[in-house]
Amino acid sequence: MIDRMKFLDEDPWRVLRIMSEFVDGFEIMSQVGTAVSIFGSARTPRSHPDYAKARKLAQMLAQNGLGVITGGGPGIMEAANRGASEMGGVSVGLNIMLPTEQKANPYTRVHLDFRYFFARLTMFVKYACSFVCFPGGYGTLHEFYNSMSLIQTGKAKQFPVILIGRSFWNGLVGWMRRSMLRGRHPMVSPEDMALFTITDDLQEAMEIIKKARQAEEAHQAAPLTEGHRLQTGEGTLLGKPSRVYK
Repeated sequence: MIDRMKFLDEDPWRVLRIMSEFVDGFEIMSQVGTAVSIFGSARTPRSHPDYAKARKLAQMLAQNGLGVITGGGPGIMEAANRGASEMGGVSVGLNIMLPTEQKANPYTRVHLDFRYFFARLTMFVKYACSFVCFPGGYGTLHEFYNSMSLIQTGKAKQFPVILIGRSFWNGLVGWMRRSMLRGRHPMVSPEDMALFTITDDLQEAMEIIKKARQAEEAHQAAPLTEGHRLQTGEGTLLGKPSRVYK
């Protein structure tokens, strides 16, 4: 049973801490401009080809006027922040406070610390025009599947989700096709498998991202429509109340 006094003492204040993370995040991230969220393993060494690729892609993004948003840690995150910083681009690190010390990489120019994963995740989605996922662990898979959930359910506008590294991602996507799409009771639709792109080609990734940016800029410049009004301040789309069914 919940200790009533403990609840009254702690949980209301926790709400205020959560609110403060959103307020600080919205205030700072609203000034970042058009950016791309890049995910990948914190364990990737600097000598690994994936590190070099992430660094190169971030350089290309910066050269095209796009900022880079990462989790602010080492590995792929460091590589992306490094590439953006080297080109004088916007380099954002959204660090998460963990029980074991999480060391921020030195290449971020905009830095935020978060206690709560869900507040941090909102910033990744709301302020990015595209997601790029390099090979990674549970955190990277979380970001990938979260984007799929948002797009598939219509809670977010469709935005590019690009998986870099065919040799890494093909196994997962093969399982999705076999078990989720073609299983005895299909759990996704064929069009759901087209919500992301797998490639090894950084130039292909750039072309996808540039087209998405152009489409978003045209949408923002167009006269206000119902589609604009459905957009919430949190970066998702308005939903409808659930109905009881029998």
